[in-house]
Amino acid sequence: MLINEAEPVLGNRTNLIQKLSAEYKRRRFARKVLLLHLIRRMSRVLYVAYPLLTVSSESAGGAEQVLWTLEREMARRGVLTSVAASAGSHVSGELLVTGEPCTQPDDYERRRAEHEEKIVELVRQRSRDGKSFDLLHDMSGSFWKRAVEINVPVLATLHLPRHFYPAENFENVAGNVSFNCVSQSQHCSFADLPNLVGVAPNGIALEKFGCGAEGGRYGERTGLLWLGRICEEKAPHLALEIAKRAGLPITLAGTVYPFSYHQQYFEREVAPRLKQLPDAKFIPAPSLTTKRQLLHEAQALLITSQVDETSSLVAMEAAACGTPVIAFKRGALPEVVKDTVTGFIVENVAEAIAACARILEISNSVCLEYAKENFSSTKMADEYEGLYARVARLEQFLSAVS
Repeated sequence: MLINEAEPVLGNRTNLIQKLSAEYKRRRFARKVLLLHLIRRMSRVLYVAYPLLTVSSESAGGAEQVLWTLEREMARRGVLTSVAASAGSHVSGELLVTGEPCTQPDDYERRRAEHEEKIVELVRQRSRDGKSFDLLHDMSGSFWKRAVEINVPVLATLHLPRHFYPAENFENVAGNVSFNCVSQSQHCSFADLPNLVGVAPNGIALEKFGCGAEGGRYGERTGLLWLGRICEEKAPHLALEIAKRAGLPITLAGTVYPFSYHQQYFEREVAPRLKQLPDAKFIPAPSLTTKRQLLHEAQALLITSQVDETSSLVAMEAAACGTPVIAFKRGALPEVVKDTVTGFIVENVAEAIAACARILEISNSVCLEYAKENFSSTKMADEYEGLYARVARLEQFLSAVS
């Protein structure tokens, strides 16, 4: 009797679950249709790159890497993408060349002015030709200040900590500008900013780091790795100190940008330490292939930043290669590196040295699975689709009340 009485109850519960599941799927479909409708209003998107260097799969800079990855994903989704960048860039859609990349030290301000003038001219010309851009996605860190000169909605992605931007950059911001952050910790520091539409965490092309067809065979994991842009705030000299005191070999690989203070830092703090450490190796401007091999063959990646990082592509890349990360607790790094799961979050050099002795506690396969779940380019593009839809709704509202 008890079993027979339970059958209708179980049947009703199953029917309820099925109805709820169907309703959930219906709402998801309706939301997707709305997103597509709003995004189609922005079928022509112009991505504005940082003016200093080129954009490609080999880019050293984080903003350039994110732009290349996102633009490729959006082009795959049918968006008509254009990229305003330096000559020699390689993108999925249309490349609009704004000038030559910098080769001389301290040439940024001249190049930035040239870059921005060319973009204003390009946007206005497209409008005259009846091929107006529906959205300008600014990843240059500065073009949004010129937004008042164009009649196109602008989404400006903030890649840097707030104190890196001059305060006047956020005064009298044009009405056609919206902002987004790339991590929750960064969002907290910009919470007072008008037209802040949300957060879109960075992602990477996972297949380029071994999560797919481009994976390969690599040697045995040995020693530490530091990988990134060589400058004082990234503090590679501390990575060399950690390796020395931990008694481990280290490879330091990265690019010195054409700024005199970056070059002076390298000569003052990094080069002498490299000479003093017999088990230290330096690889300047590593290619993507070299980066991938270094990450796969390292026991752990060190991140020694002295600033509040807003994200960390190199930590994502390490996870995609199954490599643990030892990172200082700065900014968004605890959002990217899951402490005791994909690596260790530490407060100082002493704790980093202690973490080196615990590297084997981290599973390489767990790191890989975590990367697949959290750091994909498709997940990043989904977030930006949502932000593009918000900008479209805001543009509709402003048009209605104007």
